[in-house]
Amino acid sequence: MEVNDRLLMSPTVMVGLTAAVAFGPGSAALGVATMAALGAVSARDVRERRIFQPVANFGQLVVTAAISSLTVEIFLRIAQASGAGAFWAWVALGSAIAAAVHASINYAFVAFAVRTVFRQNVKPWSHMSELLPSYVAMGFVGGLLGATITRTEVVLPLVFIVFIIGYQAFASFGQLREAHAATLRGFVKALEAKDLYTRGHTERVAQFSVLCGQQMGFRGTRLERLEWAALIHDVGKLAVPRDLIRKRGRLTTDEYSELQRHAHMVEEILAEVEFLRPMVEIASAHHSSYDGSGYGGTGHTDGQEPSLEACILAVADAFDAMTSTRSYRMALSQSYAFSELRRNAGKQFNPEVVETFIAAMEGTNRRYGSPYLHDPVEARRLAEGKVETHG
Repeated sequence: MEVNDRLLMSPTVMVGLTAAVAFGPGSAALGVATMAALGAVSARDVRERRIFQPVANFGQLVVTAAISSLTVEIFLRIAQASGAGAFWAWVALGSAIAAAVHASINYAFVAFAVRTVFRQNVKPWSHMSELLPSYVAMGFVGGLLGATITRTEVVLPLVFIVFIIGYQAFASFGQLREAHAATLRGFVKALEAKDLYTRGHTERVAQFSVLCGQQMGFRGTRLERLEWAALIHDVGKLAVPRDLIRKRGRLTTDEYSELQRHAHMVEEILAEVEFLRPMVEIASAHHSSYDGSGYGGTGHTDGQEPSLEACILAVADAFDAMTSTRSYRMALSQSYAFSELRRNAGKQFNPEVVETFIAAMEGTNRRYGSPYLHDPVEARRLAEGKVETHG
């Protein structure tokens, strides 16, 4: 679960606590189960035989709803025994605490799943500051709405309204995010179709950028924007002639200037894609140097230091370019790439980002590039005779 999915998960808190206060914990679990089941498995999940994830998400929602409902039930009993004067205060307090319990258990499930399935660690409670406000607010509303139902005779219409709100938020937000992800995948596939030799480069740069961003304290929306910016950072190459990208030998000055346009062209190609605007600004600056030189998008001028996100993307892009095999050069060693990043720190690259990036990469216990090639001249000699891919 990504942090931005808090808007997707929060309606389950509202529905669950509304049902728990009005009808008891069992009804809460049933209501959330019904809502989640209606959109648990999409057609795309079936096509790709990706059934485990939606089923696991379904179980996760039901379990967290049941436990948070039992939590609010404790406060509800206190509220009922306290009399009319303190009833609403106890319900409000119980709903807020139950929502926090819901968020904590939900996050623990996600951390366990990421650690088990993807063999990656999620820093304990690293996203809770982003998750809690939404959870607590929706849980608070749900609990008070449930209490209102118990004090009025208009029960079924209110229950129906809460259910519909929860389901619509659950379904529409998921569909919107899937549409966004599909858009990004489309751009990546189009780029790879034009330059097959760099296939995988975009995904690796995104992976490296996220690792560095996490190490630098990026969370939630900021981390996601960095990842998405990495996925579109070379989209501008779609406007660069194929024969220029795959030209044999070195580029002339004019040809290199033409290739540099891809940093600007990403802005023109994606100008009308509203949800990508913050990411486009980052992507267009990934060739802007830390000292203000280099070349970037229209929003970046000489002497202007690029954003921290753009600095991270620049380092990740350079590292992958050095440690991956190109048609004109074999992959260089990881140690060589690290030394080059450090050599250019303070000029081309942000020094803090360079050191953080290296620490993050070393923390993965993986090695990228060739284990023995430390000389770019030798790497070019070994690849002599192949078609050169620039960028």
